[in-house]
Amino acid sequence: MSEGTSPAVSDRFLRHCYRALKENQLVLPTIPDISIKIRRAINDPKANNARIARVVQMDPVITARLIQISNSPLYRGRRRIESCPQALTRLGLKVAQRLITSFALKAVFKAKSRVVQKRMQELWQHSSYVAAICAVLAHKTPGFDPDRAMLAGLIHDIGAVPVLTFADKHMDLLENTEELAYTIDKLRGPVGSAIMRKWGFPEDFEAVTVACEDWSRDNIPQPDYVDLVLVSQLHSFVGTPRLHQYPRIDEIPAYRKLLAGRLDAETSLNILELAKEEIWQIQNMLSV
Repeated sequence: MSEGTSPAVSDRFLRHCYRALKENQLVLPTIPDISIKIRRAINDPKANNARIARVVQMDPVITARLIQISNSPLYRGRRRIESCPQALTRLGLKVAQRLITSFALKAVFKAKSRVVQKRMQELWQHSSYVAAICAVLAHKTPGFDPDRAMLAGLIHDIGAVPVLTFADKHMDLLENTEELAYTIDKLRGPVGSAIMRKWGFPEDFEAVTVACEDWSRDNIPQPDYVDLVLVSQLHSFVGTPRLHQYPRIDEIPAYRKLLAGRLDAETSLNILELAKEEIWQIQNMLSV
């Protein structure tokens, strides 16, 4: 979520932050504990739904959200899900793992100073909104998984988090907020890539963090999760003054590729209009 910063902005903070990255002094966030525990439980050869459910139920909030999304339009079946084992059965273990990681990610977006915490909150709101749009569009577009799309939307700007954390500890290096935005714009990609490698995420998620604002990206013929995030970001700006800072949705290669995947050109905006309640529910669930 870049903010169109001017090249005239001082690069002092950028130089300090870049040096910290190169010297492995930039603190990268750790993946939430609950995600690690679930990953271990799922990869256990002796694992079954009941055993994994016991691990999940150690976190009542995560459990409630898992049940909630298993009853959402994204995954809803014929009968209502009322327990964690039932939710795991409906969703499948890999899907549940990605969803649990999504639910737990909010803990990464935190800071001590009021100024930086405000930026963290804005970043999380943007990321969770893009994630909700990604999930809805993926549900309507062949070849995409809604849970994977949601997680891709959530992590697309994760590279900004360590930069904000660095600012939180070195406010004396900052002359103004424009300098901070400029540094985020320059370092978000390489820092996001480093986080994805540290967390052991797949390569296409790393690509999301690197190319999430490469509006002219057109290096592969088939649409992928980077394309979905690009289109979802532009959708997220609809109705806001920021829309005019970016290309039109129908001008970017990502949109044309998604159209070839049968995302209806005339109804892509209508899909989101009709799914307003669903998007709000997903965003609200992520933000609890």
